[in-house]
Amino acid sequence: MAIDRRLLTYINWGLVAATLLLFWVGIGNLYSASGVRVEDGISLAPYYERQMIWGAFGLIAMVACMSFDYRHLQAMALPFFLIVLFSLCLIPLFGKVIYGARRWIDLGFFHFQPSEMAKIAVLLMGAQVLSLDGEPLSWKKLFQVSCVGGIPAAFIVCQPDLGTALTVLAILGGMILYHGLKKRVLLVCLISIPLLLPMAWFALHDYQKQRIMTFLDPSNDPRGAGYHIIQSKIAIGSGQIWGKGFLEGTQSKLSFLPEKHTDFAIAVFGEEWGFVGCVALMALFSLFLLSIFETVRGAKDRFGSNLAAGIFIYFFWQIFINAGMVVGIMPVVGIPLPFISYGGSATVVNFSLIGLVLNISMRRFLFKT
Repeated sequence: MAIDRRLLTYINWGLVAATLLLFWVGIGNLYSASGVRVEDGISLAPYYERQMIWGAFGLIAMVACMSFDYRHLQAMALPFFLIVLFSLCLIPLFGKVIYGARRWIDLGFFHFQPSEMAKIAVLLMGAQVLSLDGEPLSWKKLFQVSCVGGIPAAFIVCQPDLGTALTVLAILGGMILYHGLKKRVLLVCLISIPLLLPMAWFALHDYQKQRIMTFLDPSNDPRGAGYHIIQSKIAIGSGQIWGKGFLEGTQSKLSFLPEKHTDFAIAVFGEEWGFVGCVALMALFSLFLLSIFETVRGAKDRFGSNLAAGIFIYFFWQIFINAGMVVGIMPVVGIPLPFISYGGSATVVNFSLIGLVLNISMRRFLFKT
């Protein structure tokens, strides 16, 4: 479906520029992270090439998400949500085990990760339910909305994938706060959630408990669970102010740094570009988030505003948790950095969400409610 040329005049070009720049920074970083130093020089793995292919699919998905009136998604929210729940149910039966977790469905030509689609499903369904009523949420309404995130999160935790489950809950929690709660409901939640949170410890797997203990003191297991955080800190710290230079990192090139193309991609960036480079990258992410927030404020209907707010919260938590994880102020939970970390499903989802934000931005002057 072609995009009306008149709508292009209202597009958020700042968001487009920030997104594309982040993606190409990620490609350059993956090119470096793909390198392993050998006797004859540097041997490259094909991660950056695959990411470029996924980026092409992501751009197609972004344009597709811009091409229709986003209000049609209200009717599609429930069917899409049910399809994603069904795909999550298939994981225990047909899921492929990678790195000890059953999270992917092997479709032959690529591995499909339903939990990534669950983020979009929760965004759409949450925005739809919250847009039905502009009043602050009562206990009954809060329970109904909480089921939108709680049910898929329960399936995702069983894979196990605690990081993605927490992301889903954080997305919906942020959308609920943005929409508003009745004062009594908000007060009870603020008191009860911190009191009940310690009980979640008993629901965690042993390796998840180990990650939390390692976060508190990585030196307890420097060759095991603490290895990731210790090597990440060493890599970032060795970059100092200006960094070692592109392709000159030693921690990544000599294979000391684990998961350097996914969860700890920013550690590669920090080693090569130093403190100044990391500040510049965080400034670019800040402009990216501010561009999304501009659309949240400019949306003219409750559904569009709630949807854009959910997307803002989604990217904010991913950036905050991943950046905190690699410097040791957050536990290692396996959450990638948007557009910087390698990942096919995540790349397509991220571009699709940006397409939805652009969709809302383009149509903000077409109607008022």
